[in-house]
Amino acid sequence: MKSTSTIAALIVASTAVLSGCATTTSTPYNNGYSQPGYNTNVSSGYGTIDSIQVVRGSGGTSGSGAVVGGLVGALVGNQVGSGSGRTAATVAGAVGGAAIGNSVEANRNNNGQDMYQLNIRMDNGEYRSITQDSVYDLRVGNRVRMVDGRVYRY
Repeated sequence: MKSTSTIAALIVASTAVLSGCATTTSTPYNNGYSQPGYNTNVSSGYGTIDSIQVVRGSGGTSGSGAVVGGLVGALVGNQVGSGSGRTAATVAGAVGGAAIGNSVEANRNNNGQDMYQLNIRMDNGEYRSITQDSVYDLRVGNRVRMVDGRVYRY
């Protein structure tokens, strides 16, 4: 009975720790830079597309792969040994499973995700680089409007 409650407490604690490491914030795609002396308002503006490049998006993780991997690893590790050896195997299985689960999730999220980097010469002389998931009907030389970090044809 003591072993079961120890394992349950270990799984709950590892889940809490691993979910605390997960991030839910997303990095905005506005990677622009500005020159000194110009208006740096990134909420909107007008300009012309200088170039469009296809870039590979980074594979992010939500932490769910680490949690599921940790739980599976803890269950497998619990089947090994007895006494304090079983506890050590359970902890090692949880840590190893979490690392593998997080890696698998990152690899699945990274495959096939192409992003488009649009380099824009703004009307005020400033250059901005915006990365977004699609370009729709945008072409080099188009007049565009930037609204909240996205580029639209104008």
